[in-house]
Amino acid sequence: MGLFSWPFEIGPLNGENFEWVEGLVDTGATYSSLPASTLHRAGVEPTEMVEFELADGSIIHRPLGEARARVDGREVITAVIFGDETDSPLLGSYTLERVRLAVDSYGRRLIPVRASLK
Repeated sequence: MGLFSWPFEIGPLNGENFEWVEGLVDTGATYSSLPASTLHRAGVEPTEMVEFELADGSIIHRPLGEARARVDGREVITAVIFGDETDSPLLGSYTLERVRLAVDSYGRRLIPVRASLK
C-alpha cells in the first residue's frame, strides 16, 4: 500500500553513479523496486531471478540485485527488484528497515528509529 512519495538515491555496490529517484513509500512491498533502465543507468546489475506472488494471487518472475541506497543521508546495501519501465519506483520496507527509518503515514514522513535487540 503506497503512502506518499520520498526522494532517495540508488547506486551500485561500489558507491558510484548514484541516481536520484522519487519513490512511493510502500509498506506493503518487501523490496524496493525501480524500472530496470534506472538501475542499469546507475550501474546496478541483476544477480538472480526471483518469484513473487502478487496481491491477486498471480505469480511473476523478476530479476533481483543488490544496490546501495541513500535515504535521508543514511546509506545501506539493499535488495532491489528490476521492474518494468511502466512501474513507478517503490521504496520498500526492507530498505526502510535497513536504514532504520519508520513510516509516519499521518505526517507523510520518515522518522529515524533506533535498532532494538528486545
